[in-house]
Amino acid sequence: MAGSGEDWMGDALDIAGAGCGLWVPSVDYVAAWRGAREAADRLNRALLGAGFELSEVRAVASTNEGGRGVIRMAGWPDAVERLAVLLEAVTSGDDGGAA
Repeated sequence: MAGSGEDWMGDALDIAGAGCGLWVPSVDYVAAWRGAREAADRLNRALLGAGFELSEVRAVASTNEGGRGVIRMAGWPDAVERLAVLLEAVTSGDDGGAA
């Protein structure tokens, strides 16, 4: 989350995709990153509310080479396994899954 001080998983303005070498001048990468950052912050708050530490698993805002906002999940395998168990429990309910 903004200003959390936990930048060990690349919390900085990460706007380079894996194969990206050049930015397209007419693409507003920063606006897309800001939108992604808002969504990542919301997901990180939900992770905290579910008992996870952001040093274990967190959402990280980025953009792809086309300028679209992207959220990447980064974390330790055991924390991601716990998150998967939690999500599986939620989606196996009577309502058929999350909205």
